[in-house]
Amino acid sequence: MPKHFLKLSDHSPETLLKLVKEAVRLKRKGDKGKPLNGKTVALFFEKSSTRTRVAFQTGVFQMGGYSMMLRSDEIQLGRGESVRDTAKVLSRYLDAIVIRTYKHEQVEEFAGYSSIPVINALTDKYHPCQAVADFATLLDVKGGLDGLKIAYIGDGNNVANSLLTGAAMLGVDIALATPTKYRPAEDVLDLARVFTRKSGSRITLTTSPEEAAAGADALYTDVWVSMGQESEVKKRRRDFAGFIIDAGLLKRAKRDCKVMHCLPAHRGEEISAEVMDGPASIVFDQAEYKLHAQKAILKMCVGKGK
Repeated sequence: MPKHFLKLSDHSPETLLKLVKEAVRLKRKGDKGKPLNGKTVALFFEKSSTRTRVAFQTGVFQMGGYSMMLRSDEIQLGRGESVRDTAKVLSRYLDAIVIRTYKHEQVEEFAGYSSIPVINALTDKYHPCQAVADFATLLDVKGGLDGLKIAYIGDGNNVANSLLTGAAMLGVDIALATPTKYRPAEDVLDLARVFTRKSGSRITLTTSPEEAAAGADALYTDVWVSMGQESEVKKRRRDFAGFIIDAGLLKRAKRDCKVMHCLPAHRGEEISAEVMDGPASIVFDQAEYKLHAQKAILKMCVGKGK
């Protein structure tokens, strides 16, 4: 069976921690081996991307493989060919495929018919590659994950879902401050609570950014309006008013609290420019870690001797 990477909870907490540690090792020491030598990895991106796309392409190259970009308007899937047939055909040509699309169900369906690893580079429900990069950043910057508290401020979206799941799996406390209608998905919350029974992680749900930020080791946010939600701009700006990481909120956290954002950022909306570009920000360290995290994922799923 191919080793897919569709969501964090498909794997054990031990596997997730191994990936996080491997990402840190790759950043600090590099890897002289070429585990993807002779391998071909396709990137099928239906949604625009900067960091995820460049990090995957660079990572495949650095590990000795070859990557190719596929767009829906360039392949028959965009003209009505079934996911089943596309998955079966591409499995005959490729060693793995990385998919960034709208509906998570499409990635699950593709993986169901694929005989090669499928890696989720973002769907409407999960962003597991981002979460690996996030926890690797925290492990590197904080020196460990034990006893940490993350405060997530804003939309309970795909990034929040994966961050929540990862925190529960790794024993990291997490407080999520969202407007009531924008909480993380209930099934994701239910599964995260199952993981906390073993890890000891504490999950707090609140509508108060100040409550969430109290005693936090890291403040994390994402845009209020994700791709595909452009028609909701005005409503979301009203609904998320006050859900901003600024100097005042940062003072509520620990003195050495770090600030995180998965990017792209809208300064003045979900995060102030003062904080985004200030000394507490590790936003660009976090962005760099996408390369190392995705190399660790590729190595696990596709690399020789995996």
